[in-house]
Amino acid sequence: MTGVVLDTNIVLDLWLFSDPLSQSLQQALDDGTLQWQATPAMREELARVLSYPHLLARLQKNGQLAQELLTRYDKAVTWQPVAPKAPYVCKDADDQKFVDLAAAQQAMLISKDAEVLALKNRLARLGVSVVKSYAAA
Repeated sequence: MTGVVLDTNIVLDLWLFSDPLSQSLQQALDDGTLQWQATPAMREELARVLSYPHLLARLQKNGQLAQELLTRYDKAVTWQPVAPKAPYVCKDADDQKFVDLAAAQQAMLISKDAEVLALKNRLARLGVSVVKSYAAA
């Protein structure tokens, strides 16, 4: 089982936008190939983002409620304490929590954020694989 940290946009791709490119990721989470690691701060960010008007409209269009996604999140993740600061700092302070946890857990970090992806080579030195999407091996 491989640990994985998902940034908020990846969660939205999975559960709000049902991005076809996320199907292999969802399958790996469902079958236990990947173990999703998260902190309460990551959940708080998801809750905040789900309140954005354009995402509320998408939820309504999908017949979903933000609370349903948050409940699903709570069941899907393995909770971790706040991780110590990683030796590499993300230019987007909102994304640092994902970098920190991935570094602490030596977990795969899935993000489409350019600032996170810019750390790919440095985080590899810490045993962290940074990818834009998950493709089963």
